[in-house]
Amino acid sequence: MTNPNIFPSTPLKDQLMNFTKTVHLPVGADEAFALITQPEGLRRWQTVAARVDLRVGGDYRWTVTPGHHAAGTFLEIEPGKRVVFTWGWESGMELAPGASTVTITLEPDADGTLLTLEHGGLNEAQAAAHAEGWNHYLDRLTAESSSPTGAGPDDWAAAPASIDPFSAAEASLAVLQGVLHWLTPADREKPTPCEDFTAHGLLEHLAASLTGIATALGAPITDRHDAAPEVRIADLAQPLLETFSRRGLGGTIDMGFAELPAPVVAGIVNLELLVHAWDFAQASGQTLVVSEVVTEYVRVLARETISEQVRAGGSFAAIQPTAETAGSLERLMAFTGRSVTA
Repeated sequence: MTNPNIFPSTPLKDQLMNFTKTVHLPVGADEAFALITQPEGLRRWQTVAARVDLRVGGDYRWTVTPGHHAAGTFLEIEPGKRVVFTWGWESGMELAPGASTVTITLEPDADGTLLTLEHGGLNEAQAAAHAEGWNHYLDRLTAESSSPTGAGPDDWAAAPASIDPFSAAEASLAVLQGVLHWLTPADREKPTPCEDFTAHGLLEHLAASLTGIATALGAPITDRHDAAPEVRIADLAQPLLETFSRRGLGGTIDMGFAELPAPVVAGIVNLELLVHAWDFAQASGQTLVVSEVVTEYVRVLARETISEQVRAGGSFAAIQPTAETAGSLERLMAFTGRSVTA
């Protein structure tokens, strides 16, 4: 594992090396196994999004940080004891999917579980870079399993090193999931900045919007209405973004009501994820923390997506005033018609 934003360009060496580390987790082996194999667990400490087919021969794809995706195949699975999978990066890492192997073993002890991770098949530069990454994420795994508030937001996922509509959407998804994770049943009927929606109504609107876009893209989705808000939206957004990024931004997409240029649809996805993250945060009394790199980029997408004709159709209210000292997030929300002044 490496921080993809700082992966070195050092030439590859012939000699292969291993990274090995053992950490103590104050949870049982079954809970530890879920944290390292299930999408809901992985999102707590390691990934923005995760697709997992947990069977021997099944594959996975993890959005580790926005714009950087690890992928591989499961080789061995012993629930609660051991998992072995190939590891590599889809692009930009000089380590293709399948080029290395990660082995994680779990051993119960008196106070929880000892987790040992070994990453083999790395050259010297890759071993050094992945050591930094695994140390970072194993520290987060330890925090997730031992703290009532979990590992918290990952600084590495805050802003993409190279931003485009897809990495911006993944960064926005990370923010949205962080807000949805802390929604409570008491928030369900609270009003949101979207005048027509309570928090529950907005969740239904967002799920329907993501479902519509995913269907238009041909993404394999299932809307789990009974799932927790974060899980429900994560399960819709992950296949949507994976399918969209593989498709690219060329041509148009048949949305049912119109053929839209793919970049316009990408802009809509970003607005749905980031703007509604702010709406949910406002409704539930949370503070939304977003990198200005992301908010400034989504502001550009908003200007390209929200035309006067779109506003006239009622999808967005008129641009609202902002204070001279307003930050980029407030200006983005004001552009979408939301009041950001006291």
